[in-house]
Amino acid sequence: QVQLVESGGGLVQTGDSLRLSCAASGGTFSNYAMGWFRQAPGKEREFVAAITWSGLSTYYAVSVKGRFTISRDNAKNTVYLQMNSLKPEDTAVYYCAADDPPYSGYYFLPLGYDYWGQGTQVTVSS
Repeated sequence: QVQLVESGGGLVQTGDSLRLSCAASGGTFSNYAMGWFRQAPGKEREFVAAITWSGLSTYYAVSVKGRFTISRDNAKNTVYLQMNSLKPEDTAVYYCAADDPPYSGYYFLPLGYDYWGQGTQVTVSS
């Protein structure tokens, strides 16, 4: 069974940066496409970023493009989300997710992923 554990969340001010990490265990991490999603109170879970198993392709939500960067280190079984120029509207619980082969292709939808972490809270104060 694949387990995903997020870390790195916290309380920051507008304009600050954070780096989230998601450590995977129990499977072959290098085979997984990985994604980050977030969910604010009273809102649906929304796509943030995704990266293919090789790391050669990345995808971003319009709201974070140019500010956030997704990356992975297959040797460390870890995917990262570097978040710069944070805004109050980035406040949410951030989740990482894994899609194992055969890949769904729906990298921007929660249903496209097979495994989820428990989430880490990011709060950006104005």
